[in-house]
Amino acid sequence: MTTSIGRMPGWAKVLTVLVTVLVVLFAGIRLAVLPGLRDVFGTETHDRSGPALLKSIQDMSRYDAASGNFQVVVDLEKDSKYLPDAIRGTRTLYVGAGTVDAYVDLGRVGGKDVTVNADRTSATLRLPHARLGKPALDPDHSYAVSKQRGLLDRIGDLFSDNPNSERAVQQLAVRHIGDAAKDSGLTARAETNTTGMLQGLLRSLGFQEVRVTYGT
Repeated sequence: MTTSIGRMPGWAKVLTVLVTVLVVLFAGIRLAVLPGLRDVFGTETHDRSGPALLKSIQDMSRYDAASGNFQVVVDLEKDSKYLPDAIRGTRTLYVGAGTVDAYVDLGRVGGKDVTVNADRTSATLRLPHARLGKPALDPDHSYAVSKQRGLLDRIGDLFSDNPNSERAVQQLAVRHIGDAAKDSGLTARAETNTTGMLQGLLRSLGFQEVRVTYGT
């Protein structure tokens, strides 16, 4: 009569486990030695995403005249008022890299903002001041350096749909990058570049004097 595993003595159960482990290890060695077998049991990646859908089209009239690359180290800590950090609390050290563009909206230029003399040798253009675009975080160069979480936060991650979410530090990085762009002189650089572009364009069309100003 065959003895079931549940009725086996202790030494037999241990022997059975050891044999199983040896079989698994032997199979792993065979797969490493024989590349063909590795392909049989290997995994494949399939992209089953649907086609991208065009939602809308917008005509662009702005001239992107300058772009700044920024990097910020975000140290975000969340503490519980009555519990120690080891029980409840998080701290994330995150390096955020992103870009901010500065542009001049040429679509706001009207007929009264462009003046040309009679013989078309001199032109004066009045443009709106350059503006900053929205900061764009670069996911390829942004990363978390360290994450510290309390016991309750670790347990919560097990039942969360998005464990260890970095959304909060990413939003904070975007805000800091945007603030840095305001103090970087990026808009002044954009106006200088826009002036050079328009002067070169109009002079190639025969204008000898091109004057560009900025303001409402």
